[in-house]
Amino acid sequence: MSSKPFAITLDVGTSLANRTGSWRTLRPVYVNRLPPCNAKCPAGEQCQAWLYHAESGDYRHAWEKIVEDNPFPACMGRVCYHTCESACNRGELDESVGINAVERFLGDHALENGWSFKKPETKSGKRVLVVGAGPAGLSAAYHLARMGHEVCVRDGAKAAGGMMRYGIPKYRLPREVLDKEIARIAELGVKFELSREVTDLAAEMKEGGFDAVFLGVGASLARRAYIPAGDAAHVLDAVTVLRSMEGEEQPLLGRRVVVYGGGNTAIDVARTAKRLGAEPLVVYRRTRERAPAHQFEIEEAIEEGVHMKWLSTIAHADEGEIRIEKMKLDESGRPVPTGEFETVSADSVVLALGQETNLKFLEGIDDLQMENGSVVVDGSMMTGLPVVRCLPPKNASPRPSAVSTRGTTRMRPSPCVPSLTSFAVRRRSTRWSRGSPSRLRSSRPAAACPAATASSATTATASVLTMPSSSSVPARSSASTTSTARAAASAPTSVPAARSTWCPSPSDAPDAVRSRDRTGRKK
Repeated sequence: MSSKPFAITLDVGTSLANRTGSWRTLRPVYVNRLPPCNAKCPAGEQCQAWLYHAESGDYRHAWEKIVEDNPFPACMGRVCYHTCESACNRGELDESVGINAVERFLGDHALENGWSFKKPETKSGKRVLVVGAGPAGLSAAYHLARMGHEVCVRDGAKAAGGMMRYGIPKYRLPREVLDKEIARIAELGVKFELSREVTDLAAEMKEGGFDAVFLGVGASLARRAYIPAGDAAHVLDAVTVLRSMEGEEQPLLGRRVVVYGGGNTAIDVARTAKRLGAEPLVVYRRTRERAPAHQFEIEEAIEEGVHMKWLSTIAHADEGEIRIEKMKLDESGRPVPTGEFETVSADSVVLALGQETNLKFLEGIDDLQMENGSVVVDGSMMTGLPVVRCLPPKNASPRPSAVSTRGTTRMRPSPCVPSLTSFAVRRRSTRWSRGSPSRLRSSRPAAACPAATASSATTATASVLTMPSSSSVPARSSASTTSTARAAASAPTSVPAARSTWCPSPSDAPDAVRSRDRTGRKK
């Protein structure tokens, strides 16, 4: 056994195990990365950036930062599902920072003060047709107009807004707020042709002389399901019920209304029926935990007096009543019938089983590939026709796939963390240090890069057009595939990269955030 002191007997390279040696003098590198709230926001908003200005009292600058990505802050402040709060680092300390109230305040403050969008200084000379005046089409038209393109929006409805108007109830989204934010887009020079349904895309392009087309028709068709019903049964679909609320005459639902489905649309219909004086009952074949609707939506509906019947399905509908079969979960968690029935009084049955897209107007275009009722696009949302782009659904993969032209319209905003700077040795900030370099955001301009492909928004989800190769219109780059849509020129242009990595030296960091050693002393 050696008589030398323990520290002298250590082999070379083992000082890390004893927390001694030169490693104690090393300092971490500071890296600016995309905050978790920004990364989680389906609309691609720079939450941290505009909350910084709002906290400073610079509301105009904060609002301008929001509308760089999302033209509907007042609407999103009311109907967005704040998905980023689940990623907020603050939630690990006490509770997530909620930005929905701040975004709503900024949106309302802008409307009260008459703030408007900045108009483009130059025109590109390109004409773009946007099919659909929903959140997808309106967002695409907004970004295209800001880039100097001449935009024409065509929709078969009497008013613009799509599912924001005909799918979201008025108690969630007041129509005067929606109208004002749409009017602000029209002030950019966007031309609206409403009550004009596009039935032949090829003919519309040729007649109007458009250089490119964006498809944002939405999912306006209700999905049906076979339910045995008598001739006198009053069976409606959720889309029809919600759309009829925009008319002068309210839907005739009766006093006892059964809503079949467990999604957010089913909850909206039930709460709408409650406001009409009815007694709604939601029937869903799975458990509450497996319901697609958000839990807080279900809780609010129950508080308003909406009744729920879980693990149940409608076996037969007749005049004045329906027969419900009870379900149970099998070993794999799937609902299976039990053979037990009960009869419930019902004046009407509303089916809320999802929606589908109507793409009949694309028939006759050979270059557009269709699969299972959807348009096949690549990672940049480009269809087989070079001048047509199509909106992908939520969570679309970057590889070629079949997607629908459906936009997600209902979400709430998310929380934010006060600083972008990540301290590498702090355990709570390790989440910011993960992820690929493509998700990093730079705090200073980077080198020139080619114009980026367009992206889509999920509160107001949208895609964007690619101009013919002869165009050369500058576009702001974006690596987020979930941000609000913006037009991108096909020719390379010199623009600052919106996502990159910057690792300053320790001398660049303020003394207050400099690295400390393990005893807490400053180095």
